[in-house]
Order: sequence, then structure tokens, then C-alpha cells
Amino acid sequence: MPSDAGGTPPRDDADALRRLTRTRPWRAARLRARVTARRTRSAGAFVVHALAQPALVGAVVPSSRRLASAMAAAADGAQWIVELGAGTGAVTDALRRRHPTLPLVAVEIDPQWAQRLRQRYPRLDVRCAPAHEVLASLQSRPGDAVIVSSLPFRSLPPVWHDVTRRAIEAFLRADPRRRLVQYTYQPRAPFAVDAATGLVWHRRGVVWGNLPPAWIWQLGARPPAR
Repeated sequence: MPSDAGGTPPRDDADALRRLTRTRPWRAARLRARVTARRTRSAGAFVVHALAQPALVGAVVPSSRRLASAMAAAADGAQWIVELGAGTGAVTDALRRRHPTLPLVAVEIDPQWAQRLRQRYPRLDVRCAPAHEVLASLQSRPGDAVIVSSLPFRSLPPVWHDVTRRAIEAFLRADPRRRLVQYTYQPRAPFAVDAATGLVWHRRGVVWGNLPPAWIWQLGARPPAR
């Protein structure tokens, strides 16, 4: 998932801009130019990648900060987080802002994007590998984990779709507290789940400010019958 190409700057940049605008307006203008250039590079890289590999990206425009923030908020209560399809870091940024002390594993199969994440966040645990392999390696790790996913399940090739879905289901079933947070660009669940798994989808809400609008879903253990 790409970094946001528009909207407000990250918190550190925004604070710096406010201070500089009052004291050194010419430096504030230079900082704005750097922020804009950084976002333009990130958005441009995403568009090129999306056009080259549409089945693995799922969109041709960067996702908004509103969507990234909503995804991060959906991970509240977790003890550690796994991000699938980290891309250029939009959701990664939001997760680090909202959950700065939680362990975060960012999974990105594209080597160039994974390397950019490592350069941007030197202390981040970035795994450049298929999602199902990473989830299998983390399945026995204790704690209440949340998977935050930007994977385009509706457009993934069938083989990748099935193996990733099975890995997610196995990871969630290993601990009933675990859950998956996933968005779609249409008002239906990201993928079908067999009732035998004991997992059910719950729609958390819609981010109308995204382009296109995005529905946020949560997959977790079926609540006990009353």
C-alpha cells in the first residue's frame, strides 16, 4: 500500500512547518517543497508498480491518510501487529503513530518496496517474503495479535489467494483473541470463510473520504452463543 500523496503532512513535519512559518517563513517554504517532492516520488512509484502488476496491487491511486488511520485504529487492543502488503508505507506510518510501542512486523513481497521500508524505518522488522510464509513462522508467537492487511484478495491469482487465505485462517485460529483487519473497495467481505473455521466477518465501517471509498472489515472468532 502506498504512502499518502496528499492531505496533511506527518505530525513531525506539520509541527516543524508551524514553527518555521512563524519564525522563518522562507525555510517553511523549503520544507513544504521537500514534503511535496517526497510524496510525489512515493505516489509515482506506486502508480508505476500498480500498472505493471495490477493483480498484486489492486489500485492505481494512493490510499488516503483517512483510510490508513482507520486501519490503524482497528488494531487497538493488540499486543503486536503484522502488516501484510506494506507497500510504500501508508498504513505503516499510521500504525507507528497510533501504536508506537507495539512490536510491528511489516510484510512486503516486492524487494524494492521492502528495501525502501528498511531505509525509512531502520528499526522496523520488515519481511520480504510471501505472506503465508511469514504468518506460518509467527503462528506460535504468544500474545493478542492483529493482522492489518492491504492485500487485494479480489484480484489475487487463485493460487496466491487460496494459500494466503488458509495461512490467515490458521494464524487466527491459533489464538481466539486474534483478528484480521482488511479493507475492500466494494461492500462485500474480502473473501469467503468456511463456517467450520469458526471465523466470521464483521464490517467495521466505510471511509467515504478515500478514492475510491473503502469498506473496513474484521475477521475473528465467532462470538459465543448467548
